[in-house]
Amino acid sequence: MDELNPKASYGYSRAIKNHSHSYLEQWRPGDEDRAYMTDPDRGSLGWAVALAALTAAPVQIVVATEYLSVEAAQKALFPQADLFSELVVSLNVAQREQVARLAGPQPPHRNLRAWKAMRGGELAGYVFVDEVIGREDFITYAAGIDAAGQLRALEVLAYRESHGGEIRSDAWRHQFAGRHGLGQLRVQTDIKNIAGATLSCEHVTAGVRWLVALWQVALRPAAASG
Repeated sequence: MDELNPKASYGYSRAIKNHSHSYLEQWRPGDEDRAYMTDPDRGSLGWAVALAALTAAPVQIVVATEYLSVEAAQKALFPQADLFSELVVSLNVAQREQVARLAGPQPPHRNLRAWKAMRGGELAGYVFVDEVIGREDFITYAAGIDAAGQLRALEVLAYRESHGGEIRSDAWRHQFAGRHGLGQLRVQTDIKNIAGATLSCEHVTAGVRWLVALWQVALRPAAASG
């Protein structure tokens, strides 16, 4: 599914930080620090100064939290479904261009997966698990679109940053429930931001617009036929 992920169109130029390393692993001594640590006459003092500098330096704590499994998100979006069948969505060049045009500007995306939600052999809708950048790391969320094209409330599966996790609130996620079409997914007009979580709100909303555009271009005929 990686080939479906849209290219970022917000003009991002900064690299996405890798938070797998601790602050101590990322720290490298400068010239003055090296002089203290290599001078035999100042050895113990040098280490003391270096350690004091590390202790005093601000450390950004990044909390990576997983809230829901894919299976739990599927059942939350379509509780009556008795089968979730993963599918591969293939787009030709014209369809890709159409999706991009409908969805509008996009933040960086990472992985996308999709499933048919079935009930008694009938199509109930589709579940998408997508990842979009927040401020510096990716947010994993799930969206459901029923067979008529109506959105369900979003589910946040994983949030990996120290700020902006308020998008998990019921009030924000349920703004998406019942919306139908891209004309009802405008940032601030339809989907309100949360103070302190502006980028997370805007980027997830943009991601949902992309999923709705994908459904309209590639999946709506199948849904309409039941």
